Amino acid sequence: MLKLKQCFINGICDENPTFRLMLGLCPTLAVTVTAENGLAIGVAATFVLLGSNISISLLKKLIPVQVRIPCYILVIATFVTIAKLLLQAYFPILYIKLGLFVDIMVVNCIILGRAEAFASKNSVPLAIADALGMGIGFMLSAVFLGSIREILGAGTWFGYPVLGQHFIPAVVMILPPGAFLTIGVILGILNKLKFSPKQEPG
Repeated sequence: MLKLKQCFINGICDENPTFRLMLGLCPTLAVTVTAENGLAIGVAATFVLLGSNISISLLKKLIPVQVRIPCYILVIATFVTIAKLLLQAYFPILYIKLGLFVDIMVVNCIILGRAEAFASKNSVPLAIADALGMGIGFMLSAVFLGSIREILGAGTWFGYPVLGQHFIPAVVMILPPGAFLTIGVILGILNKLKFSPKQEPG
């Protein structure tokens, strides 16, 4: 139970795919114009991570080592297709906003990396805990980035006005440079907090 908890927490905190491992930055930076987009890509990635981790953990003894990567990609592509069809059917507007970035989850280094480094070497319960931790960690970071960019760039949060009618949006925040500025500042703050020397008492 302790190991399951640790696997789950690692993906959210110590091994957060965006802010710690810096994986999957392409969709993260491109999609997170709004908090809603961040939530959508996070939920889709968590679904794909969960499905692929479970499948690969179950099939790990049946997959030949020589062709493991193509097999992993085939499994991941199956769940990406399911996620894509569900978005098209039930959330067509969101699907249009996310566009190509749903499809390229097939080769997303977070998903493929967890399949290779974790799911193929561990039991199903651990694979589930890892998938949920990594997926939720990615989703939280995407929503956080999207929230900052949407609030500063449009004065809204999940589409609702939050800064009043007199607020002048910084349009750069919802453009590609805004994505790099936002994540750069966040990573700088996190690194400063991580490496700041501890003050000795007295």
